[in-house]
Amino acid sequence: MIEEMIRLDDICINVRYTLNHKVIVLFLHFSGGNLNMWKGIIPQFEQEYSIIAPDLRGHGKSDKPDTGYHIDDMANDVYLLLQRLQVTKCHVIGSSMGAEVGLSLAASHPELVLSLVCEGALYNEFGEYGLFNGTGEELEHKKQEIRAQLAERKERVFKNKEEYVEEERAEFTKHGLWNEYFESFFYHNLQQIPNGNYTYCYLNRVRTEYIQKYWDVKFEHYYQKVRCPILFLPSEEEWTDDKIRSSLHSFSSLVDVYEIEHVANSIHAYVWMQLPIAVGEISRRFISKHNALMTV
Repeated sequence: MIEEMIRLDDICINVRYTLNHKVIVLFLHFSGGNLNMWKGIIPQFEQEYSIIAPDLRGHGKSDKPDTGYHIDDMANDVYLLLQRLQVTKCHVIGSSMGAEVGLSLAASHPELVLSLVCEGALYNEFGEYGLFNGTGEELEHKKQEIRAQLAERKERVFKNKEEYVEEERAEFTKHGLWNEYFESFFYHNLQQIPNGNYTYCYLNRVRTEYIQKYWDVKFEHYYQKVRCPILFLPSEEEWTDDKIRSSLHSFSSLVDVYEIEHVANSIHAYVWMQLPIAVGEISRRFISKHNALMTV
């Protein structure tokens, strides 16, 4: 596969891809992630499909401008990237924030997205379809709490990537989760700073703007504009949460064609590295089915 930085209007986006005249699957990672999270997933698709997997703005090796972290901004980046690669149609697999970006792309360019796998965008943060609802005063108080938490978050510094990976290995091993896919992901989750040390690719200012823009997103407005089939992939925790299941039911009712698959014991966002064979097969089957229907 090719990996390169591609210049859009005002930033450069790092992307790994192969274009071989086959139907395209676009992979969009979660908040704080990078394209290496798909290491266990892409091999399940690459014989049958062309592949595009970018680092979204503010992530991985892509540029990290001062602003532009609304999901619509990132969806526009993806649209421009697809134009640069001369892509007119694709299937989309999105994890958490990547699902939100994919949903925005499908809503704003319904002719472009053939199908959407949504492992995310299952509920809003606040309001009727949110995890937290209340008066205007209560909502503002909750936001102030989260702002304070974001301000306290420290960007840690590591001497080398191995130090960071070993720390993550110890934590994930305690929970029986560590494998080669997590190792690859975390190894690529740092960037070097001028003094030679390393810190996170996902900077606090990027995280803070994304989260504060996310607060006001109402996913029901996006689902009303989508025309493609959607596969919803709730995690174990989401599947057992009554508020989230209610929100998911409401959102799915706005879509013409959808499926819901719950992968047992799955962890939100991490499932693509935790259970790559299971979640990859479910996604591939869904895409293959709708790809076949479109060629009939």
